[in-house]
Amino acid sequence: MGLKLGSLFDGIGSFPLAATMHGIEPVWASEIEKFPIAVTSKHFPQMKHLGDITKINGADIEPVDIITAGSPCTDLSVAGKRAGLKGTQSSLFLHFIRIVREMRNATDNKFPRIILWENVPGAFSSNRGQDFRTVLEEITEAEIPMPASGKWATAGMVRGNGRSIAWRVLDAQYFGIAQRRKRIFLVADFAGQRAGEILLEQQGMSGH
Repeated sequence: MGLKLGSLFDGIGSFPLAATMHGIEPVWASEIEKFPIAVTSKHFPQMKHLGDITKINGADIEPVDIITAGSPCTDLSVAGKRAGLKGTQSSLFLHFIRIVREMRNATDNKFPRIILWENVPGAFSSNRGQDFRTVLEEITEAEIPMPASGKWATAGMVRGNGRSIAWRVLDAQYFGIAQRRKRIFLVADFAGQRAGEILLEQQGMSGH
């Protein structure tokens, strides 16, 4: 059986599109805006729409191997008021984590095996770095110390509670987009230590 993906904060389906390009089946998505839902309904007619993330119970939806989430960056961005994870929008990240935990509890910790979180680099400095620390601790359910420098590196790894996390900042201008658009991509592996292999290790030849 192939891998299955669920997409939270789906937008116009960037993660489902990437998934289908690599043989991964997107089976459900959460989005509340009408236009993005219309777009993904056309391109992924088999994908179920779950609606408001705050009303989803991870124990009641189809288990998937991978859950992706580009949670709202409004309160983390350096361009905003920087309310951080306590802000009305960016606090929705915690519903992402809640759904992951509910699914894992309901499946004897089998699903999801991998999660992928995307956000703005401002998450590193929000609340003097404590918000990114919260992200790491919520995922690992373990205590993660702040770096000695007091600042998070743009690429790194941590481990805790049998889980591994790797993150790095990628810029869209190096991936065929005619603009600078830096984003954090964070991969967490609940089944072992593969996060760094997935995100940081290059495969194949140049351009792969």
